Amino acid sequence: MSDHEFGQYLRARRALVSPESAGLAPAGHRRVPGLRRDEVAGLVGVSTDYYTRLEQGRVGRPSDSVLDALGRALRLGQAERTHLYNLAASPRRRPASRPRRTARAELVRVVDSILTGPAVIMNEHSDVLHWNALAAAVLGDFPALPPARRNMARLLFLDPTVATRHLDWEISVRDTVGILRLSAGRDPHAPGLAELVGELSLHSEMFRELWASHHVHEKTHGRKRFHHPAVGDFELDYETLHVPGPEHQMLVVHTPVPGSASAQAISLLASLVAPPPGTPAGHPAPTEPGR
Repeated sequence: MSDHEFGQYLRARRALVSPESAGLAPAGHRRVPGLRRDEVAGLVGVSTDYYTRLEQGRVGRPSDSVLDALGRALRLGQAERTHLYNLAASPRRRPASRPRRTARAELVRVVDSILTGPAVIMNEHSDVLHWNALAAAVLGDFPALPPARRNMARLLFLDPTVATRHLDWEISVRDTVGILRLSAGRDPHAPGLAELVGELSLHSEMFRELWASHHVHEKTHGRKRFHHPAVGDFELDYETLHVPGPEHQMLVVHTPVPGSASAQAISLLASLVAPPPGTPAGHPAPTEPGR
């Protein structure tokens, strides 16, 4: 178990839970937000001393029943519970693995066939492995970047042009950091992840704050607002299809509501960026090691 990370996560999560939301009597003014250690211990059904040692990393892996009770006491959603279990798992059961830097040919053909909205294939570190023409126009100019720099987290935090395209930038970066946190809990020693986190921590105060919050997020579906200088503002719904397998790749497809002004904007943009016939929309990154 990553005792340090596990304890930090418990402290971060209990700071977000009010006594009222946990079903406890209001406690009046408190010097620090959230639940006290003894309150969490009471909700979980363990001694305050045991819970304190959990936060300090001085006990072994908690039982599944204790982890389940912690999830309930700290009001964790599905992604947060998954992260809790990942942090509690023995490192010997989680060998480090290098995320694939290529997508399967069948998935590549799926992305290339999507003409009505941006579509990308990503891995759990937010590396963009393949994209269509609309994704390059809306999400980032992937063809202009070397393969090792095609990463949505890096672009959102460090590329001003990409940041201005995302009208809900604050939400996008928080979700992206949450995805990286979830990945780090699953495989904390994954090659390249520490380097990415270090680079973003060095260059972005916002990233440092979000990373320190221990927020986790699993990309599923939702709506995002974008801006493009050629067509103005528009909204797109996105769906995330998680590809089965140890690589934890995702196919993310964005589509407008049919008949909407956003659909008209995307249709116009598609006509402006359509590649010549027979030209692949995206190019997978090579398989050389390193980021």
